[in-house]
Amino acid sequence: MLLDVKNLSVTLEQSKKSISLVRNTSFSIEAGETLAIVGESGSGKSISSLALLDLLPKNLRKSADYISFNGQDLMALTSEQMRKVRGTEISMVFQEPMTALNPVRSIGVQMTERLCENMGMSLPEATRVSIELLEEVGVSDAAKRMKQYPHHFSGGMRQRVMIAIALSVKPKLIIADEPTTALDVTIQAQILDLMSELCRNHGVALILITHNLGIVARYANRVNVMYGGAIVETNSLMGLYKNPRHPYTLGLLRSVPRLDQNRSHALIPIEGTPADAFSNISGCRFHPRCPKSKDKCNQETPSFIDDVACHFPLLPGEVSLR
Repeated sequence: MLLDVKNLSVTLEQSKKSISLVRNTSFSIEAGETLAIVGESGSGKSISSLALLDLLPKNLRKSADYISFNGQDLMALTSEQMRKVRGTEISMVFQEPMTALNPVRSIGVQMTERLCENMGMSLPEATRVSIELLEEVGVSDAAKRMKQYPHHFSGGMRQRVMIAIALSVKPKLIIADEPTTALDVTIQAQILDLMSELCRNHGVALILITHNLGIVARYANRVNVMYGGAIVETNSLMGLYKNPRHPYTLGLLRSVPRLDQNRSHALIPIEGTPADAFSNISGCRFHPRCPKSKDKCNQETPSFIDDVACHFPLLPGEVSLR
């Protein structure tokens, strides 16, 4: 097991009270695997990834039984030790590369600096490796573009640079947080194809954070579905689409347009609005929107049993995506 997380929680300290943003979340990923984390905005996907890397804002606090990565407990590391892990073993590709890249430093400086500092390379060697990586991710005339700044690049090209930077230190795990949200559909596919291929070629595990189930279908091996700050279902890719267990998962699938349906076919939206951290909801946090909700759902928080957190999980015979 490359990464194993047990009971991760994140709380917001505000006005002398604690507000739970992520609740007792557990998941794992094998070396070389692609794990998708799916859910609506505010479900806790991005906060969970920032907690793993110890990048939370100062007013957020994390706790966990353990976060085991490559045989070491990240919870036991000092800030300096964690910085080294981020610099060499775990990389992150953020949603908006224009804010992740330094606008007043050239692409070459930003790439070579990381290689010199974290990999101990000389500047000439780091420059050579950086040019090779830019070429590998499809940036043409890489030697010349090393001297340019982020604003000289399109959104898709900036994201290619971010992938090159992420791969430069030969990490064991890359976390990609909505890496194509700001890009048009054609460029999205190019970036995701590129990232998936490079991770396979380099033997890198990938956590893909997204709200787009179409992305999941093409790239993931396994899927964690998050709602209200907790994982409500974990499933294999085929299992998720053929036999979703949680009503929320079914709702997500029913709300996605499908190529095998007539264009006049009406999508089935999930009623209501997503539960946010400030919502005072007892029991299952999905019960106000759930068509299967019963009194027990309002009164008791469901345990995560057999890969689903639901008092009344879906059975194969009752599942219909149409």
